[in-house]
This record gives sequence, C-alpha cells and structure tokens, in this order.
Amino acid sequence: MGKFTQMATFVEVVVRGSLSAAARAEGIAPAMIGRRLDALEARLGVKLLQRTTRRLVLTDEGTAFLEDCQRILAEVGDAESAISEHSMRASGHLTVSAPAGFGRLHLAPLLPSFLAEHRDVTINLNLSDRVIDLVAEGVDVAIRIASLDDSNLVGVKLADNRRVVVASPAYLKRHGQPRQLADLTRHNCLPISSEGSQRGWTFMDHGKPVTLKVGGNMVCNDGAVLHAWALAGKGLAWRSMWEVAGQITSGELVTVLDEFAAPGNDIHAVFAQRRHLPLRIRAFVDFLRRSYAAPDYWRPS
Repeated sequence: MGKFTQMATFVEVVVRGSLSAAARAEGIAPAMIGRRLDALEARLGVKLLQRTTRRLVLTDEGTAFLEDCQRILAEVGDAESAISEHSMRASGHLTVSAPAGFGRLHLAPLLPSFLAEHRDVTINLNLSDRVIDLVAEGVDVAIRIASLDDSNLVGVKLADNRRVVVASPAYLKRHGQPRQLADLTRHNCLPISSEGSQRGWTFMDHGKPVTLKVGGNMVCNDGAVLHAWALAGKGLAWRSMWEVAGQITSGELVTVLDEFAAPGNDIHAVFAQRRHLPLRIRAFVDFLRRSYAAPDYWRPS
C-alpha cells in the first residue's frame, strides 16, 4: 500500500468526518479505509485518530500530521497539474536532420510557420546528405527519402515521391526523345556519384525493377548541380519530383520514359524512440504531414 494512498485516506477521513463517508467517496468498503488507517498508524508508531462508534477525534500527533499531509498532497497535486499542462503544450528543443537539397526547398521555408504555432519550441536544423546516426548524434527527427530498412527506427510517411528522367526542351530538340530504356545509351546522361562510384538509375521493365548504369560527359555528387545542368540543356537527369516539379509545371523541364518509372522513394520522418514521444516531436511531424498534404503544395505555380 502506498504512503501517499495512506496519507490521502487519512485526510479524506478527517475532512469527511467518518470512515464510512470516506469509503463512499472512494467507492470502497469502510473496512478498507480502516485497514489503511491502521497500516499508517502502525508505520508511524503513533495514534492519529481516536475512533469511537460516534465520532473521530484527532490526537495531538494527528493534528500536526494532518497539516503536513494536506501540504504535501497539495504540492504533489500542483506538480502533477504543472507537468500535465506542460505535456499538453509543445516545448523544448528539437534537433532535425534532412538531406541538403530537400531541406533547403521543403523544410527550412516551413519552420517559421511551425515555430509561430509552437512558440515554446526551438529548432536546430542540420542539412547533410550523409545518413546520420540519430542516437549517436542526438537527432530527434530525421527526414529520409528512401525505403526504410532500419528496424531500429520508427518511420512516419510524410508524402509520396517518385523519380523521373528530365531534360530541357532545348536538349530534346537537339538529341530527340528516348522512347525505350535502350535509348539511354545514345544520350548524354548526368548521373550522381557517391564516394567515388556512380549510382545507377532504377526503372520498371516488364514489371521488374532494373538498375542501369548510364553514361555521360559529366558526373557530380551534388543533386542540385545535376538539376542545374539539366535546366541548362546539358543532358538527361534522374531527379525526384520534389526537386523538379516546379520546372515541369513551367515547361523548363520535360519528363521522358514515364512508363518505366520505378516505385517511389517516399518521404519519411524517422526517429529512434518507439513510445512516449515528446509532444514537440509529434507536433512537428504532424505539421509536416499537413503541410505536404495541402492540395497545391507539390504543384507550384
């Protein structure tokens, strides 16, 4: 039996004037109230109440203990109320990691609005294209554009994403439009490199995924550079829709080989904890989901 339960029962009995009234308030048998008082007095080694069939009388020790119990229980109640109110309001510091290009375009511009809604939250935004260790580096939320295969992380899908092959109208006018995957061998492709090796482009061919090594006269490890080269008419680039949707809408870029597009690499928020996420993390993830779900968000004018 907890000490606080015994103390609360003692106060309830004194305030209500009888064991039976206290028992009715708690919805238990009077005998249970009596056992709690007996246990309290036995633990303290003093008599707190003189009990008769007609009334209860506080002893001197009981009078002094009553004041202490009421003060302690009130402080506990205040502490619980404070933490409960605190938990209902997002507060504290958030460390967020995201890929550099995506973070610049689709995360950094949203943060002022999020912080305007949650004025007790502060954010450290870390933009990096390397895959960070959330636990080792103290990151609360990481944005990842990939299929999640790390069972130690919890992922929440924020938005759909797919990759498309794009080129400028000027490039396609000069070199023609590829119609089949085999046509890529006759085009100047602009692949991304990673740690000295060139990444392939993934497509669906006859219902099966296939990754092709493409070639061209320029390779770069920065997707923004590949994007700029494609806009400048230097070749074909395989880019995510979150990056090129605006130029496709404006006509600055044209998609090709759409019928071979592979399943999307969706946008996720990942975090290390599985339970009891702080409200600031939940609020941030919900805010991003709402923002990306807006009907016109991915269709810039």
